[in-house]
Amino acid sequence: MQALYQMLAAVSTPVTIYSVWFLLLMLYSFLGWCCEMIYCSLCEGRLCEKRGFLNGPLCPIYGHGALLVLVVLQGGCKTPLLTFLYGGLLTSAIEYITSYQMEKLFHMRWWDYTQRRYNLNGRVCLRNSALFGAACVVLCHIVAQRLMRAVILLIRTGTGIPLATVLTIVYTADIIVSVRSAVRIGNRLEKLHAIHDELSGKLLELKEAHRQTMEAQKERLEEFIFSSRESAAEKNEAAVEGIQARLEQLKAEQRRIRDAHHALLKAVNAEAQDRLHQLYNKSDYFERRLLRSFPAMRSPRHGEALNKLREYLENRKK
Repeated sequence: MQALYQMLAAVSTPVTIYSVWFLLLMLYSFLGWCCEMIYCSLCEGRLCEKRGFLNGPLCPIYGHGALLVLVVLQGGCKTPLLTFLYGGLLTSAIEYITSYQMEKLFHMRWWDYTQRRYNLNGRVCLRNSALFGAACVVLCHIVAQRLMRAVILLIRTGTGIPLATVLTIVYTADIIVSVRSAVRIGNRLEKLHAIHDELSGKLLELKEAHRQTMEAQKERLEEFIFSSRESAAEKNEAAVEGIQARLEQLKAEQRRIRDAHHALLKAVNAEAQDRLHQLYNKSDYFERRLLRSFPAMRSPRHGEALNKLREYLENRKK
């Protein structure tokens, strides 16, 4: 790490120091995104959807993690084994804290390792920690000094600071768009959940009202049958015909009540579906991209609404 500090001391102004660290952040974020894409594509056996929170080819968690590892481990431990162990622990802590903070901020679990063995609350798992540890070995003992020299060379040639300025603007804009999309997804899920709850409440009310109406109609029918037994027993043809006519009338009334109930249920459901589809269709490209980038994303509050949103978007693609 001393060699890195010595190279950095050659560009001692605040602007140049910021440019060096920011360009390193971009490089490590890009390399992390490439590794994420390769790993996920190999696991799925196909080229997977673009990964990461941002729209650009960057995974900032890898960039910040790489810089933090370099600073905390002072460029790497004496042996690769120690770098592997300490680097794996440090990066796993970063992943755990990031998962927790993002869930608190956006009310969604962006990745979930509960199906993997040896996981901690589904936020980190042993396999990823081992991969992170191996990446730290490569970072500290092979990559770091080479990238630092390349970045400082950019600074000395006069292209580093303008490049860092442009990338800062683009990076900031991407963060704003991505955060906006995440917030909008959360708000959309809340509205979808409210519509589902409202629909369930209306259906329960309609079913209860229908049950009470049918029970009252059944009581009327039973009372009529009971009161008409004597007339039927007297074999009075006119009375019997009247009873049968009234009985058919009551049965027809039951069928009308049942048909009206079914029609009302259908109308209420159609209205709710129309409102749901309007909300589904309002999701823009950035929201849909974010949902595709995190296929394991789940919502502790509105899990059913998230599943239905994903299902609708998948069906629309077909």
